[in-house]
Amino acid sequence: INSMSFPEAVRHLAAKTGVVIPERVLTREERERSRTRDEISRINRMAAKYFSENLFSEAGKAARAYLGRRGIQDEVIKEFNLGFATDGWRNLKEYFEKANVSLKLVEHTGLIIAKTNGGGSYYDRFRGRLIFPIEDVAGNVIAFGGRILGEGEPKYLNTPESSVFFKGRNLYGLNRTKEDIRRKGYAILVEGYFDLITLWSAGSRNVVASLGTALTKEHVDLIRRYTNEVIALFDPDVAGKKALARSIELFLSGNVHAKAVVLPEGYDPDQYVRTYGNEALAGIIGRAQSMVDYYIENFIGRVSTVEEKRDALREAVSFIVNIDNISERDLFIRRVSEKLGLNQELLTKEINRAVKTQTVHPVSAAREPDMDIDTVELSLIHIMLEYPLKMSEIVRQGILDFFMSTNLQSIAKRLKDSIEKDGSEGFDASLFIQNIEHDAIRQKLLKKMIDENPYDEGIIDRIIKDTLKQITRKWYKEKRRMLTTEIKKADEGGNHELSNRLLVEKERLLREEKALQ
Repeated sequence: INSMSFPEAVRHLAAKTGVVIPERVLTREERERSRTRDEISRINRMAAKYFSENLFSEAGKAARAYLGRRGIQDEVIKEFNLGFATDGWRNLKEYFEKANVSLKLVEHTGLIIAKTNGGGSYYDRFRGRLIFPIEDVAGNVIAFGGRILGEGEPKYLNTPESSVFFKGRNLYGLNRTKEDIRRKGYAILVEGYFDLITLWSAGSRNVVASLGTALTKEHVDLIRRYTNEVIALFDPDVAGKKALARSIELFLSGNVHAKAVVLPEGYDPDQYVRTYGNEALAGIIGRAQSMVDYYIENFIGRVSTVEEKRDALREAVSFIVNIDNISERDLFIRRVSEKLGLNQELLTKEINRAVKTQTVHPVSAAREPDMDIDTVELSLIHIMLEYPLKMSEIVRQGILDFFMSTNLQSIAKRLKDSIEKDGSEGFDASLFIQNIEHDAIRQKLLKKMIDENPYDEGIIDRIIKDTLKQITRKWYKEKRRMLTTEIKKADEGGNHELSNRLLVEKERLLREEKALQ
């Protein structure tokens, strides 16, 4: 249901139908985490109300004038709950102080930032900015975006990801437009806040925005809940071309029929509608081409040098392998061959080779950053985040030295230091995740925190024991494999002394591993 997790959806339906579901007893950590999330939701609601009141006060006069110049009326402002952050450095911070709200929790939302010199001082993230509350599909405020009114950088600023906000899994405006998308049978996909609000104001209400970030598989899955047809509006620049190419593969693999509209030079959707009106936009949407057709005609069809052809071929192969329908795939192979002046049989062989590779190694190029993410090691970090009281027991066994992933090992060691510094009661798991620099790891841990139910108190010790055993086994297996390779090299090179030393080391590892079992 909407963006609810499975357990949340079950409880929601049960409440609507009067079915009583027995609740299991929560652990102390679970109760604390639930209270924290509830408090974060309350903080976001309070902030949205504060920003909205600012906008309609004397302090928000310039911001209202700015919205008026963009053609955004008061009813639309109220519909999207737009707000304004005043110029002061501590206005929001002082607002929460007066309301006796924990500033540490407000910091977790990203609305205020701790000063680097410490001392418990904070300052507001948003100053002199128009504010866009970001809501999930159920309408809960989960984050904020801010646009500067005048000149300056960055033009747009968002609160960072947290335990309640993951940019790659949310689409701006979907909570308001999902029923229009269902009714019309397709979604218009744009990039920014104003793109969506301007189209919505003009009457195109089946629209969603990707929060200014690259489209993700989760975005496509979210759209597919309401429709399997998308018309995406792209800019005509290099960035637009890259976004279009990236989107093709995601839509094809997600079984969503996607069409592309590339706007005239110098226009984004907001500017185009304000200049020419919604009827003009409806006209070009009505002429939208299949995204693959557009790409072949306008990008692959316009290459000239050998290097450009090679790059175009590589891009074409990457999305053609995702076309399940054989006749459609053959059609695209024929068209790409014609455009690039290639032998169709050679291109077919290249596609078939790529399909086989994808079957054997189903990891796309877009997932390369995940290659260093060991799932078992990630699970142990997740356990340490959920159960900080168990951290000393885990670390005491020296398990961090057995991590194969250097990225995860570094994060686990920082996590240990943080829990030791703050104590299990004061440790903030969500804030720790927010500060992880490795994007793929941060996103996976956030997903685990949001999606996975914590373990029952009675089985957590067994889960930890099994996880530790899996990590050590994998470490010993990899070390033995490496020694076997080195022994083979030494034997082939006639270095029998080195071979014997390595063999002794391999036998020692075997004894160690057996002793740990």
